[in-house]
Amino acid sequence: MAYLELKDIRKSYFLGKEEFPVLKGINLQFELGEFVSILGESGGGKSTLMNIIGGLDRKFDGEVIINGNKLDHSQEQRMDRYRRDEIGYIYQSYNLINHLTVTENVRLSLDMTTLSAKEATDRTMDLLKRVGLSEHAKKYPSQLSGGQKQRVAIARALASDPKIIIADEPTGALDAENTEDVLKILDEIAAEGRLVIAVTHSQHVADSGTRIVHLAEGQIDGDEHLHPAYPVDKNKGRLTSKPLSFETSLSTAYKHFKFHFARNLLIVAGTAIGLFAVILFSGLGNGVQGYVNKQVNDMVNPRSVIVTQYVKGSDASGGSDSGASQQSMMAELSKGAATFKQSDVQKIKDLSDVTAVQKIYTAANVTITAGKKSTVAQTLTNWNNSSTNSSIKYGHKPGAGEVVLDQNTVAKKLQKGSGKSLIGKTVTLSYTAQNSQGQPVTVKFTAKVAGISSSSVGANYVNTKTLTKAMKDQSVKPNASSLAVTANTMENSKSVAKQINKIKTNHKRVFTANAVSSMISRIETYISLITNILAGVAGISLLVSALMIIVTMYMSVADRTKEIGILRALGESKKDIRRMFIAESLIIGIFSAIVATVIAFVAQAGFNAALSKIATYAFIQITFGNVVTVFVIALIISLLAAWLPARHAAALNPIDALAVD
Repeated sequence: MAYLELKDIRKSYFLGKEEFPVLKGINLQFELGEFVSILGESGGGKSTLMNIIGGLDRKFDGEVIINGNKLDHSQEQRMDRYRRDEIGYIYQSYNLINHLTVTENVRLSLDMTTLSAKEATDRTMDLLKRVGLSEHAKKYPSQLSGGQKQRVAIARALASDPKIIIADEPTGALDAENTEDVLKILDEIAAEGRLVIAVTHSQHVADSGTRIVHLAEGQIDGDEHLHPAYPVDKNKGRLTSKPLSFETSLSTAYKHFKFHFARNLLIVAGTAIGLFAVILFSGLGNGVQGYVNKQVNDMVNPRSVIVTQYVKGSDASGGSDSGASQQSMMAELSKGAATFKQSDVQKIKDLSDVTAVQKIYTAANVTITAGKKSTVAQTLTNWNNSSTNSSIKYGHKPGAGEVVLDQNTVAKKLQKGSGKSLIGKTVTLSYTAQNSQGQPVTVKFTAKVAGISSSSVGANYVNTKTLTKAMKDQSVKPNASSLAVTANTMENSKSVAKQINKIKTNHKRVFTANAVSSMISRIETYISLITNILAGVAGISLLVSALMIIVTMYMSVADRTKEIGILRALGESKKDIRRMFIAESLIIGIFSAIVATVIAFVAQAGFNAALSKIATYAFIQITFGNVVTVFVIALIISLLAAWLPARHAAALNPIDALAVD
């Protein structure tokens, strides 16, 4: 039984409705161990017949039978496997891949076998040694002569251990000496028990084989056996093929990326600019948000809820979302708002998530004198649960008989410099209040400066007992006009504020509660909005980057059309071709993300150093999450940009691709 059999093979091309027959009923049988020459003039159908045998041309009539099994050319995956298992191609124009070395060109087929990496390397070197190219293993095709290129093509054709070698005009571009060498190698291949089919128009080449089949005008008009086929060892083992792995596609893509590094570097730079803008703006948002939160937290305890008596029309926002700061309320409190009863305090203490309730006493327009200098503080408040130690720049919180003065509005006016030298000195404080009879009196007392605060609202604090004692000494009743309520967590402070706002007496609302965390949340929302807008602007450059990658991929497809045909002929599937181009795009995306990240961290160091003159705070804070986000964006852009070019590359007809110069 013949190993390869062709039954009534017919093929026509059409120009419009007009038919041009190329093969007109070819019937042939081939045995392993034969070196068959298909001889004929150009245009006689020789190459078309070889493409059908090789599984590249699938649109024809007739049957191709391999080892007794009919090939179904409609099953693409089956034909890919057929080319991997059975076929090795040798071309007149060599069809080597320029960006791969000699070793890598031969290794292509071995990447689709079950050989280990070491076994594949050993077989590659053995094949190169066989064709006399061991010393040229690391060279590129452009560094070889025509004869050497054809030897590489022969080694590649043999690499996967195919049973059928198709040689399309294998000596057409060679001189006489190289022609004889190639013919000798082809004869040795047939002697190994393989079927060698050579397409040629040279009688000399045809006479070098075991059999000559003459093809003229699409028909067989001669079939001459020059001598018997070589014997075949049927017990000889063969290599096993497998589909190409993604790692190999990635490796091939990287080699092409490296070969055209200068061009790809421009694409990487353009893409990196957009990614850099995204990561930098994200880091800026982190830093600004952190700075604002720090300033707020330095000013007031983030777990605190400030409670005042409800006055109709004074709370347009409806409660806990108003975001009013503690100090803005202090000015309102100094105007004589209603006081709190102990029963009010108890109601709030009984609420869930409340850990403490403390009364706030506020004095307005307090004259503070140190030596011969005096100044007026807008408010003076007792140290309470809403106050924070972080608001004190120098010194400590006020104890009995002590006061903390604001640096900018008070301390610097009483003492040159930072005001730190006031710590430990005694100052006199006085303000006007009403006693129990409703008469104006001056509340005056002395206190030692315990610390200097630094905030944007001019915070002055005095020990609670010191302030209330001074009031009582002048018959002024210490009435708390607000409460500092402390929640167990910052997250629960909002719910505590809502509970307080729902307290009613005689169906009427009693309190207005404002959670400090609401103000922080609102600020964070504004910062996030601004950051997202900036990131959106950066996204425009990312769109341009995506278009650049798309153009690059289409250019790559155009440049590598012949390579696509070669890879398909070797047995790579459409899926393998798609993955190769997608992998190259992913490499561009990953390199772009790496470059963008490095530049962003350098910029972060530079900007923070420059901004340190304004405030000792890192205004740009790039997080690990920001870096991950940029890499994810880069990969998504790369995938989307590569999808259409990759599909276009995979859809190319391998015959047409091989015909491209």
